[in-house]
Amino acid sequence: MLVTFSCPAFADITLFGDVAIKLLKMMGHSGTVPSALLADDVPAVLARLEAAIEAEKQSSKATEVPAEDDDEEPVISLTHRALPLIELLKAAAKDKCNVMWDSGT
Repeated sequence: MLVTFSCPAFADITLFGDVAIKLLKMMGHSGTVPSALLADDVPAVLARLEAAIEAEKQSSKATEVPAEDDDEEPVISLTHRALPLIELLKAAAKDKCNVMWDSGT
């Protein structure tokens, strides 16, 4: 499943379903797809997501294990996967617009 986030102030962002649901839960949402955020709620949700990502970053530094084999695909951290969604939320907060998301299925 793919989940696409959209708001009038930013380009659509599509994430894998498991990543999207994890980020939604970090934002304090139930993880329901489809759903939406009202413009008034976006700044608080953005702050909650940024705090959760920072906590995730700190905990992943403590458990980081160096790669032993160069043939393995690099692991893309949740911190990097969250960046486009954070930018979308920042644009939505700035322009005071709602954020919606839906699955591609």
